[in-house]
Amino acid sequence: MLPYTLQNAAILTIVLAFAGYLVTFASNRMMARRADMLRLVNQRLNEFYGPLYVATLAGNIAYRTLLKKQGKTQCHPVTDAEVKEWVLWMTTIFMPLNDVREKIIIENAHLIVEEQMPQCLLDFVTHVVGYKAVVAKWADGDYTERRSTIGWPPEFDRYVERSYAALKAEQTRLIRTRAWWIYNRFRQRNNHSNHQRK
Repeated sequence: MLPYTLQNAAILTIVLAFAGYLVTFASNRMMARRADMLRLVNQRLNEFYGPLYVATLAGNIAYRTLLKKQGKTQCHPVTDAEVKEWVLWMTTIFMPLNDVREKIIIENAHLIVEEQMPQCLLDFVTHVVGYKAVVAKWADGDYTERRSTIGWPPEFDRYVERSYAALKAEQTRLIRTRAWWIYNRFRQRNNHSNHQRK
């Protein structure tokens, strides 16, 4: 009778050990997947959506400042009396910010959340390219054209803000989940150590 009981105990021990291994394996795999997801979210925020969001905010603030200074609600039409100031703001503030955003989009397109390039990003790059031709004319003293022939994409600002907010929320969720898991593991090990000491 005793050997049979020992055999059952041995089998139970093996089953429990294997079950513990499976739980640990599944838990570690899940955490590794979450860590990979967090790395990707961080990269998207650090190299694409974060800089794009900051440059877009700065551009919007500068644009509203100029409109307020001129007592206007929109930049166009740019009158003859406003040309000098418009050219100054475009060449020293708006175009440098546009160049930063264009570079982010072109060089980090692989970090875009969507499977396909959003149309508003393509429209923005096209808008900037159109302005480069206008600025080149200004450099030659030709001010007949004052704006890009390709208009500003209205969806661009909303897309950047929405994507940035969604990624920040995802980052917070992943960090909290990982921190909670680490805290629980630490607490369990600590409790186990205290129990052994007793």
